[in-house]
Amino acid sequence: MIVQAFLRWAETARTGDRSRAADALGRAYLHAAMGAEERKAAGMAITYLLDDPSPRVRLALAESIADSPQAPRAIILALAEDQVEIACTVIARSPVISDSDLVDLIGRGDGMTRRLIASRPNLSRGACAALAEIGDEPEILILLESGTALITGISLRRIAERHGQRHDIRNLLLEREDLPSEARHMLVSHIADTLLNCGLVRSTLARGRIEYVGREADEAATVAIAGTTSQQEVPALVEHLRASGRLTPSFLIHALCLGKADLVAEAVSTLSGLGERRVRPILATGRLHAVRALFEACGLTREIAAVFVEAVLLWRDASAGRSTADVCGRLIERFSGAAGQHPAVSDMIQMIERRHRLEMRFAARAYASELALAA
Repeated sequence: MIVQAFLRWAETARTGDRSRAADALGRAYLHAAMGAEERKAAGMAITYLLDDPSPRVRLALAESIADSPQAPRAIILALAEDQVEIACTVIARSPVISDSDLVDLIGRGDGMTRRLIASRPNLSRGACAALAEIGDEPEILILLESGTALITGISLRRIAERHGQRHDIRNLLLEREDLPSEARHMLVSHIADTLLNCGLVRSTLARGRIEYVGREADEAATVAIAGTTSQQEVPALVEHLRASGRLTPSFLIHALCLGKADLVAEAVSTLSGLGERRVRPILATGRLHAVRALFEACGLTREIAAVFVEAVLLWRDASAGRSTADVCGRLIERFSGAAGQHPAVSDMIQMIERRHRLEMRFAARAYASELALAA
């Protein structure tokens, strides 16, 4: 009888009256003491309000139940797909909406719906993954600016893949300490491409020079990233480098000259097909022939492998207090005579010489800074 009376009244009541009734009915359903029959009747009445022709009425209903964990799930989900203002009320606030509901709404909703979901506090890993997979720039920015969203490394990497060329998203990603190293390298590559393709650089440098600068910068950035990468992340970084064609002899000797043992060991393991447990002992204590065979298993020629073997032996001599400049200098002395006979060795020695000069400049700058501080 109560529902019938309400329905008859609603047919002729003004919009303002129906809005106030919707608010009162929603609050009564949640908080008033009711018998089973009364609650059932109240539930049918608020379900009827979902079809009210006025958005004001449906908004009043949404406002009255949005924050309650006892709100009827069917009502909340229906309101979540209503007009933007109404949907905003429940999507941004309702604790009734589950993670699977959010993932479903992300897939079926529009950009506004996804932005509302991205702004929810403590957004789950699943919802973050769905946004990372299909979200556009506005909702990704909201997601990354959230201080409570549970974004996994896989989702961060996917965002870097899809939106790494957007400078605002790229900057937010690079500020994160939990950004995977392969995603960080991907973003640094985007920055390098942007700089090298700008009009000023192309009008100032020849094409060959641009390619050389880009290659050197990419290698230096990759080695620097590897230096701050945890041992657990090194395999993923190496696999990323392999898939992108960056595990070149030039890159490996660069890393070896800088003493990046974990990176070199993982790269050699990947390229040779040998397990890391076999590779590390050979690099650490193996005899000359074993070390050379290891690098030859990576596809290096005997002449090129000899350069790597010498670098490994130099780094082993820890008692000599080797530095990168020392290793580079000894390699140049050892192979400068043979470089003319083997073009590939010559190219590698030239690269090592450039690295040697750069390390000497770094050392000079550090020395000058120390003198300035001491003065």
